[in-house]
Amino acid sequence: MPLSNAQYDAIMRTYEERRNANRHIQEEHKAEVYDLIPSFQQLDADLGNISLELGAKLIGGDPSALTELKERTKEIREKKQQLLEEYGFPADYLEPVYTCPLCKDSGYVDGGKCSCLKQEIIRCLYAQSNIEGVLKEENFDNLSYEYYNDSDVEKMRQIVGECKSFVDDFDKTYGNLLLIGSVGVGKTYLTNCIAKELLESGHSVIYFSSFKLFDLLAKYTFRANETDEDIEAVHEDIFSCDLLIIDDLGTEMTNSFVAAQLFAILNERNNRKRSTIISTNLSLEQLNEKYSERNFSRIFGYYRMIRIEIDDIRLAMKRIKNTRN
Repeated sequence: MPLSNAQYDAIMRTYEERRNANRHIQEEHKAEVYDLIPSFQQLDADLGNISLELGAKLIGGDPSALTELKERTKEIREKKQQLLEEYGFPADYLEPVYTCPLCKDSGYVDGGKCSCLKQEIIRCLYAQSNIEGVLKEENFDNLSYEYYNDSDVEKMRQIVGECKSFVDDFDKTYGNLLLIGSVGVGKTYLTNCIAKELLESGHSVIYFSSFKLFDLLAKYTFRANETDEDIEAVHEDIFSCDLLIIDDLGTEMTNSFVAAQLFAILNERNNRKRSTIISTNLSLEQLNEKYSERNFSRIFGYYRMIRIEIDDIRLAMKRIKNTRN
């Protein structure tokens, strides 16, 4: 999983906190039993004494010590279990407590990541993505064609199919997407659908509106001598995450700095074979004018272009939602 060392360490700290909290619960259970059943504590002491006594005999070469140890240990454990039942405690009341019994709160099972750790990693990736809350609503499962004109439905089905293919092929083939279309045709919704699928499969995805992306890059580049670890971490993530989404390219105030930063991002991510999705309201000609021919050729040469040439669906969405309320 593509996590930074700091992110992985933070997750592992939560596992340590779970283990400590659960050990505390077990100790509280034991104190409760000792307080209510004084003879129970003596049985625990007897068990320890027997183990020491017969362990010494076993080391001394007494062949019967092991059998005797097993028998007397079994006898004491049965008495303890009987006392727990008599006082109404669950049979496993003094057993170790685990949030995840499968990995016993270690995060690993048989040398591999436990399902709980995989889920923690996905949760961390979601938080990193900048669109965690939005994806609960904007995903392929909730995508509806009812807002589109009859003539646009088939176009959208084909576009959605291309977006799903991008997800299906993500680990097989390096690729990038350029979504071009006017305002209100669903470009951002489609990028969110893709982000949701890839995050769920454990990929790192970071979303930025064009304005916020270049604002962050300006802060990183022109900061004073102080060190901002958060900005540095996000700056590296921009180049290293599995998928970078740049939404609404062209809405920011473009200048030579923005054009240079855009080229640096696209060039470095292409060198690292890290996928990028760009959505824009601009035409190809406008992209060429705004970001220089060098950037334009980089986008056009390595990106699969999807034109979304349909009517604005925002009015239809508003009309249908109003009729339902």
